Amino acid sequence: MTTRLLSSRLASSVPKAGRQRLPPDVARSIPGGARAGRRLLSYTTLTNSVRPAARTAQRRWPLGTNAIHNLPAVRHASFARVIPQLAMKLIRVPAVMGAVMLGGVAYIQYQAGKAGTWALDTFGKARDTANATATGVMEGAGGIFEQMSRGWDKTKEDVSGVQMPQWMKDTYEGRARKEGGGDGQGGGGGPNEPKQSNVGAAGAGAGAATATAFAMDADGEEDQRSEDTAARDEQMMMLTRKMIEIRSLLQTIGQSETLTLPSIVVVGSQSSGKSSVLEAIVGHEFLPKGSNMVTRRPIELTLVNTPKSHAEYGEFPALGLGKITDFSQIQKTLTDLNLAVPEKDCVSDDPIQLRISSPNVPDLSLIDLPGYIQVEAFDQPTELKVKIQELCEKYIQPPNVILAISAADVDLANSTALRASRRVDPRGERTIGVVTKMDLVDPQRGASILADKNYPLRLGYVGVVCKIPQESRSLFKRGSANILNAITKNESAYFNAHPDAYGERSRVLTGTPNLRKKLMHVLESTMSASLASTSEAIQHELAEATYEFKVQYNERPLSAESYLAESLDAFKHSFKGFSDSFGRKDVREIVKRELDQQVLNLLAQRYWNKPVESLQPKDELQEGVHEPLESLPKAEPENMPLWNLKLDASTSTLTKLGIGRLATGVAAQAVQENVQGLVSNSTFNAHPFAVKAITEASENILRDLSFETSDELEICVKPYKYRVEVDDAEWKRGRDNISEVLKHELKDCESAMKVVEEQIGGRRKAKDVITFIDKVRNGDVVLENGSVGGAGGFSAALLKKGREALFLRDRSDILRMRLAAIKSRQCANPKNKYHCPEVFLDAVADKLTTTADLFLDAELLSKYYYQFPRRLEQEFRSLDESTVERFAREDPKIRRHLDLVRRKEGLEHVLKEMESLRHLEAREKRQAGRGEESKKRRGWGLF
Repeated sequence: MTTRLLSSRLASSVPKAGRQRLPPDVARSIPGGARAGRRLLSYTTLTNSVRPAARTAQRRWPLGTNAIHNLPAVRHASFARVIPQLAMKLIRVPAVMGAVMLGGVAYIQYQAGKAGTWALDTFGKARDTANATATGVMEGAGGIFEQMSRGWDKTKEDVSGVQMPQWMKDTYEGRARKEGGGDGQGGGGGPNEPKQSNVGAAGAGAGAATATAFAMDADGEEDQRSEDTAARDEQMMMLTRKMIEIRSLLQTIGQSETLTLPSIVVVGSQSSGKSSVLEAIVGHEFLPKGSNMVTRRPIELTLVNTPKSHAEYGEFPALGLGKITDFSQIQKTLTDLNLAVPEKDCVSDDPIQLRISSPNVPDLSLIDLPGYIQVEAFDQPTELKVKIQELCEKYIQPPNVILAISAADVDLANSTALRASRRVDPRGERTIGVVTKMDLVDPQRGASILADKNYPLRLGYVGVVCKIPQESRSLFKRGSANILNAITKNESAYFNAHPDAYGERSRVLTGTPNLRKKLMHVLESTMSASLASTSEAIQHELAEATYEFKVQYNERPLSAESYLAESLDAFKHSFKGFSDSFGRKDVREIVKRELDQQVLNLLAQRYWNKPVESLQPKDELQEGVHEPLESLPKAEPENMPLWNLKLDASTSTLTKLGIGRLATGVAAQAVQENVQGLVSNSTFNAHPFAVKAITEASENILRDLSFETSDELEICVKPYKYRVEVDDAEWKRGRDNISEVLKHELKDCESAMKVVEEQIGGRRKAKDVITFIDKVRNGDVVLENGSVGGAGGFSAALLKKGREALFLRDRSDILRMRLAAIKSRQCANPKNKYHCPEVFLDAVADKLTTTADLFLDAELLSKYYYQFPRRLEQEFRSLDESTVERFAREDPKIRRHLDLVRRKEGLEHVLKEMESLRHLEAREKRQAGRGEESKKRRGWGLF
């Protein structure tokens, strides 16, 4: 029987006067509207009115059935209509309350429906069944409340996760902050409570970055700072970041010890947990590890907080590797850089610069040093311990802050780091003690170490564990996940488990978050204290740089780009002058000179004597090996066929020599030599990179043009390969030119003869050697051993020089004879070309030269002069910034000028940054003063 049927039957058995109705306002407050309220109340009145009648004999229901009369009869459709209205109200109320109400009402409807069905199914059973049913109803009610509790927890998880839209998350979080009292100070007030100012919200937002940087919002510890404290931390973080930027700028300016701001130097023995502390601060395993000593160079670690970015990456500024997001790769790079130090050098003071940017790190400047050792291993140099101490001593000098790492299971009296800090900081004013491995000692013992009075430090001690839980180690070993939450949670679990030793009453500082915050405050205060002296030093350095810039360089600004542009313009200007002066006339002289040498070679091969190779009698000489002057053929009628054949063969050899390749090659070589001369006289001469670039550009253009030009020139001179006609004017020019060529050749022979005579020992001794060789060749002197070991009182080397002198003497005699023949009347007529082969070959060479220089000027020079400057412009303008910088710094004078300009500009920039930092500090002080004054005013206002 359904609930509606039961309700109708009961309603029909009661008079209408007995039905009571609820007031309209009360009925509207019941889910489902007034109609549902009237039905529910009518049924309640009905059941109350029929109870007395249950005692009469006419009652049909079994005894005891009135125990279930108060069960509400509710229709499913009534709650279904309520759901859209509740959904509309959810927009106006906080998301969490609407979601809980909706889930609770739906669940109540479901349970009520089940209860109604169960009641109808069990209606008519005995009293014992009715009692069992009542017990089931109570259990069902308990299940309703349990289900509502689980729904509330689930709603909170959904809100805090990613299952809800962002606007709903913001609504829920804003509501929760309002209900929770904002800063954790208690619950909120009623509707008449005054609204909070937006300053508190801004402070909470400002503190979010510092909470993340200090690890205050990690799983192990909640951020319980007030808004004022969070705002001050944020301001302090901003000041520290600014000062770290200034410190980085000062590092790029110069090596002056006065131009520096302090850093935090981390020292400790190799087993003290120094690397674990640094990795806990960063939140990643990135430091090199190994069985032997791996850290051999200082690591200058700069942490940059990036609250607006979720990316975590590292950079090596000196290496230019870009942003590295994989911290295992950073670890590998650091390992390679450290192991690059030779074992014989032990350690190096050349630092490795590493910059890590992350929203989870505070702004810090740390320097990690090799760990102290007590005894050298058998495979380590004996001076390793001393060198590590000297390196650490160099870095822990003032004004740097010392972070002395000591293990809790080692007595502080035996701490190497504390002993080293005592030598340079006897009063402990700039030393922070960090005690690691706190979980290895008894809590009371650990608390006494942190509160130690025998080795007091003004900055105090901080106890940390810095150990990744075993269940999380495999997960975070990849180097890409952040281990900060796991470390902080593990530390909090340990320290919170011993509140007597490490609680608030113990007044000891524990945990990585507190260590981070302490480092930030100490570094900020130390840097602030050094700003005044550093500012004075910067002003002094700037005054010296300005004076030097004015006196030495006349205040002429210079940059690598401007220097490159000026050098390129000057070279292009000089090249323009060369292109205007070097033209067809110069190409003709070059090509003609080369062809004159070819003519001389042909004359020597076919008409003149050959070098004397051996001391043998003339009768034993092979044909063609050596022809003495008196045996040369004469231009007589019976010898004319031989002379004709020799001239035709020589002419064919000259024209088929490959004039195209020869002329193009010598012209291109001459152009390249002139370009090399221009480079040597320009500012590019001090730059090997520029010389190489210009040379390669010129060679590439000439090579490309030469291939095409030589082939086309060969086609142009092709007619001369078969027949050459020479007129009187060409013959006359050839006669005059070959006379000059032979004269120069004669002078060269005479000069070479003098050199050989000096090598032999003088003209007299050279004459004796030549006379002896003539006797041998004439057969007057017989050599028994073939002159292998010398003969006639002359050594083999002296006889060799004598043969050279003999050849030069005969060549000089032939040249004098041919010069006389060319000047004769016979050689004045072109018809006698066979009697004067020198004149004819020179005339042919002149015709080839005329064709070659005309073609080379049009095809080679013109195209080269057009392409070369544009190729240079393209090559040098496309250089990247680092290459341009390297180019400019190759010149020592320019490097000094650039360093001075950069130093001056850097000092000016640092002064501006320090001035802005000073204004920022002054503004912070004014705001802090106004805040204190407003608090005092509010206090007096109460009275």
